[in-house]
Amino acid sequence: MKLLKVLILSLLLSPVVHAERLKDIADIQGVRDNQLIGYGLVVGLPGTGEKTRYTEQTFMTMLKNFGINLPSGVRPKIKNIAVVAVHADMPPFIKPGQTIDVTVSSLGEAKSLRGGSLLQTFLKGVDGKVYAIAQGSLVVSGFSADGMDGSKVVNNTPTVGRIPNGAIVEREVPSPFGTGDYLTFNLHDADFTTAKRTAEAINNLLGPGIARALDASSIQVTAPRDVSQRVAYLSTLENIQVEQADEAAKVIVNSRTGTIVVGKDVRLLPAAITHGGLTVTIAESPQVSQPNALANGNTAVTQNSNINVSQADRRMFMFNPGTTLDELVRAVNMVGAAPSDVLAILEALKVAGALHGQLIVI
Repeated sequence: MKLLKVLILSLLLSPVVHAERLKDIADIQGVRDNQLIGYGLVVGLPGTGEKTRYTEQTFMTMLKNFGINLPSGVRPKIKNIAVVAVHADMPPFIKPGQTIDVTVSSLGEAKSLRGGSLLQTFLKGVDGKVYAIAQGSLVVSGFSADGMDGSKVVNNTPTVGRIPNGAIVEREVPSPFGTGDYLTFNLHDADFTTAKRTAEAINNLLGPGIARALDASSIQVTAPRDVSQRVAYLSTLENIQVEQADEAAKVIVNSRTGTIVVGKDVRLLPAAITHGGLTVTIAESPQVSQPNALANGNTAVTQNSNINVSQADRRMFMFNPGTTLDELVRAVNMVGAAPSDVLAILEALKVAGALHGQLIVI
């Protein structure tokens, strides 16, 4: 291939203005998911569990909670048990008694959680309070198999499983939705132009002074205090159509995969590019130096270096003011550059001030 292994060009066509719903480009401040986490035991594994100190300690603690005390020095065989971390996301406005999905991940040396059941596990928030209780049978998509000769087959990830509707919500998270005289929309992608257009779109629908842009990300909107009225109010606001501003001119380069994404607004200033195919080859060929039998000397190994330099026939390309992305790509294709060479060309253009756009390497 002459140019890139992978070359993706975004938005090559002429600019097209798309209006998006407010609900698709912004969130309401304070209305968000909350992360929950817990520590528990998975039981019933078909010999794929673990036998570690902390697994035994967790198991013994569970037995004590049920009033069972094993004799001193007795260590139970618990190859069908695994200690796990349980986590879930608690959506906003969810109420006690409703259920959420949970993810269960092995913490120790368990080979697989397939066929196991999670025992009652408390899920806590960042404040240390219990917000949900998880329990149930795991759904594990992966599996593993071991052979007598030490061979092993693993498909997907057998040490992670899910429990659909596996946790019951016990506590509601307070929300600022029904408090105050204002609601604030936070844009997913901060942009002053989009923030200004959003405020204007709301004011055009509801009247002047209802909304104002606080910065490039936040738009403050006056809202009714009555919660039921506020719900109907937001139902109208979230469906308002807003024309998003064009993104800044960017060239994104993934140096590991050779992927290049170039925005439609990237332009070149007057510049000339040459891609020299200079090749330097250094070959070392050791030689043994044997002294004459009558001479007083020692056998030695000497290095014989052959250096070969070749210059391929390449052409120089001149870019006029306002050169488009399409012209740039065609020219680089004609040069026949590899992904690493293209990155070097883009970096050189940026340093020379000839690349109109941000060069971002990830």
